[in-house]
Amino acid sequence: MDIRNLLVTGGCGFIGSNFIRHLLAKADFHGRIINADQLTYAGNPENLRGVEEAYPGRYLFRKADICDADLVREIFSHYEIDAVCHFAAESHVDRSILKPDCFIRTNILGTFNLLEAAKGRGSAFQLFHHVSTDEVFGSLGPVGAFTEETPYRPNSPYSASKASSDHLVRAYHETYGLPTTLSNCSNNYGPYQFPEKLIPLVVLNALEGKPLPVYGDGKNVRDWLYVEDHCEAIWTVMGKGRRGETYNVGGRAEMENIAIVEMICDLVDEFAPSSGAGPRRRLITFVKDRPGHDRRYAIDFGKLNGELGWTPAESFASGLRKTVQWYLDNKGWSERICSGEYQSWIKEQYGS
Repeated sequence: MDIRNLLVTGGCGFIGSNFIRHLLAKADFHGRIINADQLTYAGNPENLRGVEEAYPGRYLFRKADICDADLVREIFSHYEIDAVCHFAAESHVDRSILKPDCFIRTNILGTFNLLEAAKGRGSAFQLFHHVSTDEVFGSLGPVGAFTEETPYRPNSPYSASKASSDHLVRAYHETYGLPTTLSNCSNNYGPYQFPEKLIPLVVLNALEGKPLPVYGDGKNVRDWLYVEDHCEAIWTVMGKGRRGETYNVGGRAEMENIAIVEMICDLVDEFAPSSGAGPRRRLITFVKDRPGHDRRYAIDFGKLNGELGWTPAESFASGLRKTVQWYLDNKGWSERICSGEYQSWIKEQYGS
């Protein structure tokens, strides 16, 4: 696959910005990346500071709302887009419970507009890769793992909107022959993650001596995937995956939320000891569980490993250590992104 002009949607977000950095540094990618991002609260151009200068002529940014069909068509035509990696999405479950309408608009209508524009490129178009989530499968019992054959059972407006977009991608392959691949990933963590998510929220609150909110009893289980491993998995699927197929991407790292919070507390204590205030675990605060909170997710990525040879390079312990260190080394980034809007969101969600 020789991609000349790759459209990355949501490229200023957490996973998208990591993917752009990852891909431009790879020896087997020689094309140009066009990053289309609306720059909502989670889209931060600073995530890609220095990229345009480091890769002259190979990175361009367009501020764009994928729900604007005319603008999407113009971008595809103007830049002669021949492939898409689609990250752009509203992605936080709590926000979807409070304000589901923007999730329906962005995740469903936005994906539809992109698929239509890709179809309009005809034979010049090579691949539409859609990045999705394990949350479309619903909640697992105490054993087992999601496979590509697991029925969809979304339990939140967020996961329902992502399930809908997954179905659209599959339908455009089956109905129109659009070359597609799709990946459903487990929870990501790593550098540049917006601080409403569990790991960066706990790291930053622990540094500041603030309460560390944990939903319910803290025993909800997620499979955690270091973002750099996810980026490599996506590129592996795009380059080697069978068209029309779905591949699950996991980190082989099931953890209870409370265990993660305790690990972060211990790492922050190690890297930034507090003077006489005591261990950060004292800050753990259990809060009311959120509605529809799935108990457990786990990913079986045997298909991705068996067919394409991918496996995660980081353990959870090594990836978390790198992540906590990154946030400590990049306090300026965190301070700038923690805007008034973010603080209002925390107050609305957690009451403090």
